[in-house]
Amino acid sequence: MNLLDFARGPGLQGALAIFLFGMTWRLAGILLLRRKTDFSVARTGDWWFGAFRLIVQRSLPRREFASATGYPLALSYLFHIGLVIILFGLNQHILLLRTYTGISWSNLPSGLVNLAAAVTAAAMVALLIRRLSHPVLRLISNFDDYFSWLVAFLPVATGMLAVAHLGGRYENLLAIHILSAELLLVWFPFGKLMHASLIFLSRGTSGALLTRKGAAI
Repeated sequence: MNLLDFARGPGLQGALAIFLFGMTWRLAGILLLRRKTDFSVARTGDWWFGAFRLIVQRSLPRREFASATGYPLALSYLFHIGLVIILFGLNQHILLLRTYTGISWSNLPSGLVNLAAAVTAAAMVALLIRRLSHPVLRLISNFDDYFSWLVAFLPVATGMLAVAHLGGRYENLLAIHILSAELLLVWFPFGKLMHASLIFLSRGTSGALLTRKGAAI
């Protein structure tokens, strides 16, 4: 068995198993948390509107802090949107997802996906430089922040090298790309990358609770 066979076979199966176990464990831990009974009288029944409203509000920069947060927020949106385009727009990724889900859709032009990959990589590097150069961010950053950045960046970088056939034989580049994606799957439930699965849920829950109590949001 060569490296590519391992990456496509046992490596991928093991990574998916750890990912599913980790996601189940984290979500079960959240859902099984003890909650205090809320004895307050509901001020309104439009909790769903409050949930949606807070999700939208927290997704946009506050006017008071726009000058300070606009740049990193724009970079964050660039690389998050870029990752979505890469994952769900590249033909090879669609074929892989169809293998496991049976669902398929039309791919995006390869030039657009390549551009999205370049923009994503550049945005991630810019965010890392900002973290390293900003005194406060550098002080509060820990291993999780840097390692999560690394495991998210590696699949993008290795995928670009594989598409461009730069750095070695295509089979080896593809194997390294797949292994880097598997590392991302393994780390995802246990690090700060998990926020991608919880961010809208947590914001929506907060918005619903605040609206129920009649708080202004």
